[in-house]
Amino acid sequence: MKKSGILNRHLAGALAMLGHTDRVVVCDAGFPVPVAPGLMIVDLAFRAGVPPFAEVLSGLLDELETEGAMAASEIKDRNPEASALLDGLFPSLELVPHEEFKARARGARLVVRTGEVRPYANVMLHCGVPF
Repeated sequence: MKKSGILNRHLAGALAMLGHTDRVVVCDAGFPVPVAPGLMIVDLAFRAGVPPFAEVLSGLLDELETEGAMAASEIKDRNPEASALLDGLFPSLELVPHEEFKARARGARLVVRTGEVRPYANVMLHCGVPF
């Protein structure tokens, strides 16, 4: 049994299958999770707010090498706390309209749904390589 890192077997297994250029969406509880061939979905939502977006994102970033990130531009006005978090983590955060974000999410390899209930707490991570 793992004693550290991500203990959820479905999430840990999905992370192990990711490669360079794959995309991972970390989303709030209300995000319309796409259904697409080859898309892995790990739903961590338990109750409203549990687990929170920031905590799940932090755990994923401890285990993933990323080379970029994207979020919906609406986050700036509608969720300043999540916006500040993403700005601090990703200095080159790409912002696109929410409808475009949802369309691009259909091409993701993994979607991780959190219990977050604040709007626009969504980010798409672009997997990199650690060398």
